[in-house]
Amino acid sequence: MARKDYTPEQAIGMLREAEVRLSQGKKIGKICCGLGISEQSYY
Repeated sequence: MARKDYTPEQAIGMLREAEVRLSQGKKIGKICCGLGISEQSYY
């Protein structure tokens, strides 16, 4: 698979979105799948 390069602004936006979804009680796996990133990339 090709590696996707995200701008710093995109990465920050994804992390903020993940935090919002985590606060709503969603699981990390589902959040990462929805954002199109792996769990390893999140951590």
